[in-house]
Order: sequence, then C-alpha cells, then structure tokens
Amino acid sequence: MNAPLTTVVPRTTAGDSRVRMLKQLERKLLWLSSWMIHNANHIRPNRDGLKVGGHQASCASSISILTALYLEIARPQDRIAVKPHAGPVFHAINYLLGRQTREKLEGLRRFGGIQPYPSRVKDGPEVDFSTGSVGLGVAMTTFAALMADYVRLHGLSRADLPPGRHIAVAGDAELDEGNIYEALLEGWKHDVRDLWWVIDYNRQSLDSVVPDRLFGRIEGLFRDMGWNCVTIKFGRALEAAFAREGGEDLRRWIDDCPNSLYSALTFQGGAAWRQVLLADLGRSRARAIIDPLTDLELGALMTNLGGHDIETLIEHFRAADALGDQPTCFIAYTIKGMGLPFAGHKDNHAGLMTKEQMEQFRSDMGIRPGHEWDLFEGMDLSETDFQEFLAATPFATKLTAEGRTLTAPIIAVPATLPMPKTTGRKMSTQGGFGDILAELGRGQGEVKELAEHIMTTSPDVTVSTNLGPWVNRRGIFDRHTRNDVFRDSKLASAQRWGMSPLGQHVELGIAEQNLFLLLGAAGLTPAMTGARILPIGTVYDPFVNRGLDALLYACYQDARFLLVSTPSGLTLAPEGGQHQSVNTPLIGMAADRLASFEPAHVDELAIMLRHALEFMQKPDGSAVWLRLSTRTLTQPDRTLDPAEVIAGAHWVVKPAKGAPIALAYQGPVATEVMDAFQVVADETEGAGLLAITSPDRLHAGWLDALRARRDGDRGSRSHIERILAPLAPGAALVTVLDGHPATHAWLGSVRGQRVVPLGVDRFGQAGDIPDLYRAYGLDTDAILDACAQALLAK
Repeated sequence: MNAPLTTVVPRTTAGDSRVRMLKQLERKLLWLSSWMIHNANHIRPNRDGLKVGGHQASCASSISILTALYLEIARPQDRIAVKPHAGPVFHAINYLLGRQTREKLEGLRRFGGIQPYPSRVKDGPEVDFSTGSVGLGVAMTTFAALMADYVRLHGLSRADLPPGRHIAVAGDAELDEGNIYEALLEGWKHDVRDLWWVIDYNRQSLDSVVPDRLFGRIEGLFRDMGWNCVTIKFGRALEAAFAREGGEDLRRWIDDCPNSLYSALTFQGGAAWRQVLLADLGRSRARAIIDPLTDLELGALMTNLGGHDIETLIEHFRAADALGDQPTCFIAYTIKGMGLPFAGHKDNHAGLMTKEQMEQFRSDMGIRPGHEWDLFEGMDLSETDFQEFLAATPFATKLTAEGRTLTAPIIAVPATLPMPKTTGRKMSTQGGFGDILAELGRGQGEVKELAEHIMTTSPDVTVSTNLGPWVNRRGIFDRHTRNDVFRDSKLASAQRWGMSPLGQHVELGIAEQNLFLLLGAAGLTPAMTGARILPIGTVYDPFVNRGLDALLYACYQDARFLLVSTPSGLTLAPEGGQHQSVNTPLIGMAADRLASFEPAHVDELAIMLRHALEFMQKPDGSAVWLRLSTRTLTQPDRTLDPAEVIAGAHWVVKPAKGAPIALAYQGPVATEVMDAFQVVADETEGAGLLAITSPDRLHAGWLDALRARRDGDRGSRSHIERILAPLAPGAALVTVLDGHPATHAWLGSVRGQRVVPLGVDRFGQAGDIPDLYRAYGLDTDAILDACAQALLAK
C-alpha cells in the first residue's frame, strides 16, 4: 500500500457536536445510497430481466468525501463534478437537503427516474456537470475554471455571484484516461485557478486492483504542473496508533503492504489481519497495539483510512482552502465497499448485497421495515436538530433567486452579418468564414456588442482555419499580459497576437479533446455564471474524430457553441488520407443536440453563421457544426431564402412538375455537379438542380413530420417532402458530396424515388482534385454515368 509523500497540515477540529452530526449523516447516506440501489435491483418489478446495477461498493468508498464536501466545505457558488458511480450518494445528499424527491430516488435507473450517472439535462438543476466513467467530467472542471476566469477578467461577472471553486470527485481508475493528462497540461499552460480534484483512491477498478506504484507517479505529475498535492492516507485512529511505541513498525508495514493484500485482508476481517500482522510483526513492539484489540476492533483500526475519516478530510480541505486559489489534488485513501459485506473484495465493483445481507444491514443501521426512505430513520438525534444542521450547511444556501442554473441576457444578432463583396469572386467557404469573422472583429456599429461576447478557440490550427485576422483584432486571452516579441522587435509577421486578460481567443495545444471540453465549458457559461459567451471553435474536419468523445459529451450536457471544421473531405487533395475526412457528415446527422450544415458558397455560409449565433442562445436551440472547405468556387449573384438554407436544401434550378430526374450536391463538389447538370438539362427537359445545405436538418425535419403524422397530424409535411414534391413519383435523384454516400442515400425513402448516391466510402490518398475526383467517382463524367444509370433503371 505504497503512498506518495503526505502533505503535513495543522490539526484543526470541527466542533464535537458538528462532527457527530456529520458522522450520523454519513451513515444515513450509506444507507440511502445502498437501499436506493437494492430497491432498483431486488424490490422494484423487473419487466425485461436485464440486470439493473448501481455500484453499491463505489458509492460506499466516496461517502465520507462527499459528506465532508457537500455538508461542511462547499459553498453554493462552487461547481462540483461527482464521481459517476457515486451518483446515488449525490442524489441522497440532495434528498436530505430537500432538493430531491423520494419518487426520483425510487426511480433510480428507471424511465423518468434518476439517471445511472449524474446528468445536467435529465436529472435537474442540482447537477453541475454530467459525468460518466471516462474522466471527462474531471477534465471539464479545468475548462470551467478557465471560463470563470475569462468571464471575470472581461468584466462580465454578475455582481450577486461570488467566485466559486470547481471541484471534481474522481474514481482512481478514471486517472487511466488520457484526456485527464491532456487537460492537466492545458490547465498549466493557462495558469488555471480555483480548482480541486479529489481522487477516491480505493485502488480497485472494474477488473483488478490498481498497481501499487501508480499514484506515486501521478502525484509527481500534479506537482510538476504546479498543483498542491495532498495525500490523505490515514485516519485519526491509525495516526494515534502510530504515535505509540511500536507505531512506526505498524506504519511501515501498512506502507509496504501491496494493495491486493490489503484489499483481501479487508474483506476477510480482523482474524485474518491478526494472523498476517503477527506473522510479520510477531517480535515487534507493535504487538502492544495489536494484542489488546478484539478482532472487530483490529479490523476497524486497520481500515481507518483518511478518506473515511470526516475530521481528517475536513482538516485537509480547510488547509488547502487557506492556501488560496492554487489548484489542489487530494489523494484520499478509501476502501471500495466500506461498511458493506463485500468491502475490499476485488469483484465488488458490480456487486450487490443479497436480500439476506440487506436485512442484516438494515438491522445494523436501525432501519424499521417500511421506513426505508424516512429522512431521519435510524439516527440518534432529534429531527429538529438535523433539520437545523442541514439548513445551516453552507452549500444549502440558495445560490441566486434562480437557483443553481442561471440565465444570461440574449445578445442581439443583426439580420445580416458584415462581410466583403463576394459576387463573381473565387472564394472558399473557409476563406469566407475568416473574412466574416474579421469583419465582426472590427466591432463596429450594430455588431459591437455581439463581437464582445464571441470567444474563439482552436487546437493549434488558428491560422490554418482562417481565424488569424479575428485574433489580430481581438487578441489572445491570458490571465497575464504578455508582449508579442516579434511585434516589439518590429519583425514582419501576419500574426499580431497580443496576449492579455481582455483577449477573446483561447489558444490551445493540439489535443482535440481539450478543444471540445473547452467548447463544452464555454457553452455552459450562461448557466454556470450568468454571463453570455458565444463560443466558436475551429478544428481540421478529419480530427473531429480524435475529440469525438468529448464533443458528444459536450452535446449531452446541452452546451451551446459553434464548431467549424475545416478543411474537409478528400478535396484537401495533396494532404493524403490521414488528413481527409469521410464520415463526418454522418456524425453530424447522428449526433444529438448538434445541428450540422455544409455550405457550398459563401452566401449560404453567411446565413448559417448568423443562424448559429442566434440558435445557440435559444431555449430550444443547440450547438451548431459547420463543415467547410478550402476549395475556391466562383460565387454566384443571387438572392437566397434564409429559411430554406437553414431547413437544409434549396433549388438552384427548380424542376418542372413531373420531372424525371434531379441532381443534388453538398459542399465543394458543386462545380462538377453543375457542369453535369448542364448536359443533363440539355437532354432531359425539366430536370432540377438541388443544393443540400444540411442533410442533418433535412433528416431531422423528416423524422419530426413522420412522428407528427403517427400522432394524428396527417397534414404535417417536412421541408424535404415539399422540396421533392415537383418530381415525378418514380423520378431519379443523383446526389453527390465529398463524404460518405449514406449521407444522402436515405432521400429515396422520402417519396419512394430512386437514389444514386455518389460520395467517398474509403480512405483517400494524395493527389490533385481532378485525379481524386476521377478515382473516387466525383468528377463530371462519373456524375453523368450515374444519371444515365438512374434514367435507364426500371
């Protein structure tokens, strides 16, 4: 049971009566969380026979930590990410505080009840961060702390909201996740403050016991990143034993004890502890400590770890609080399943108490049958005493009149965004994006306020995604003002990037997970801080996949942001297959709470950008994703209907009624499709040419219409149904995009029309656009062949 160096802190004891109350509540939380899970698995009807689960052992290991945090240390302005497997403990705490209902507790893991892991969207306003057992909730607190700094330093903070700390309670196995260390490094770069990570170090994961030496290495990493690192290993009983004669021998034995042996002895109990200790310490003066104890007392002493000792935890938390805003990592030694029959057993992660074990547990806890959910059942103080205690708990104070989920004023978005003249020019959508952001960056006229609330970020691709001009105008965010050495030295550079607390661009390292975690944190800023931030993040389109887990996590929390991925597809021809994307249009369609678009021309892009800045602020809005290209196309002179562009498609050439064929394009393949269309139009009267701007919005609208019709609204019609209505029932659709052809293949289901979808379904290679389009069937000849195939098909 090797330990990192323990930070020595002065002993400060909470009042005896308060400690007694906390220990009673700790015991109550162990009961409620265990019973909640037992009820879901053994009492509630199970209609489908599937195991319900609930992690009783993981809850038990974190009981003392969460009790100390929520009922003694945390303030209402603190934001806390709870270890996912401790979700039932978190909900039990809110039940005691009057913020959760019995019905919800009884509904754990049932439809309409409490989610298996805390969820902002589905579990209500008490959840600050959604968490799942992949470390993302832990890393998210780093970027939430960064955004709290951003809001404060930009003067956007609410006067009625004091600064808070961002706290993550993490399982030790979560520290196997790479995104933890990517976030740790990024946090160091940005000098993140007011951040605590509390590691529930029970040394057991799903399949095994954590290696003994691991946390010595991890502690070193935290210290190297400028964190205060506090190891909370022993409780007061063990510390008192160590102070006696022979105590150092006992301490040394525990420090040298392998985690696996310690876990096994914990499960076996006092007699096993005695046998092994006497075999190893039989001639030591430590026997004077061991021999007078009963087996039960010896087992209790040997499992008196710091993570289960309320007073010890409070001491360390308060000592760290006295250090100010320095980030702190607490490694709290705990026992998985502490207080339960399977404590310490290596298979206890998914273990559940049997009905017989629960009856014994009920008796030990003093809970009468039929009173399992009673708030103060089994407690030896009066109900009034506990109610007064809980009401006086700092965290119980109401954060604001709105509660924990705040709101921020809507930032007006003008009817059109400022942009340079495009008609007749050859431009790419990526270039157009940079130009529009640069114009916004001027902050003049009716976009002044809008520009002040935009925050951009990028993982080391700021210049290559065309954000450079915006950054030149708005600067890079840094907690400290730093000079641009090239500018000061009068050296020529296109980038004039001043760094200061007022900068509006957060420059990240190349880890895409961090981009999406930051966008998630920024997208929650209105709800967390009451300040409106409009986050825009850019990334290479193929590398969305590298951060996809964090992107979906941000959307799961309903974070609001604009993602711009560029350049996309194999149209980025010379870069080769590893920099070319195929599946991202499908991700855009499948991802919930993320509206995705792909413009072919800059006029469409301008409509989408404006829509995004407005849509992400609406109660029924979502995050938005734009997929852009570096291919330059001649920009048309036309007037578009913004509603059609946002709905997902508009006719470039409207077909005649009963037309036998239409061509549809998405993104930079517009040139080849338009060339093919001229040939088809000469030979087939009435053919149509369709620009698809969002297969995601088209598909979502179609599904909505289908659901509405099933619910009785027979007249409901989606945008894509209305768009395709002029075509003959058996008409052919030839669709083309620089992405997977399945993106469009579903269109044939809308009205039963034949679809020939062209796209890319395999890894690309280096080359130029003509060679690659020809090789992958996107060139004009391939499109004409597809049209012939469609028209000749029976």
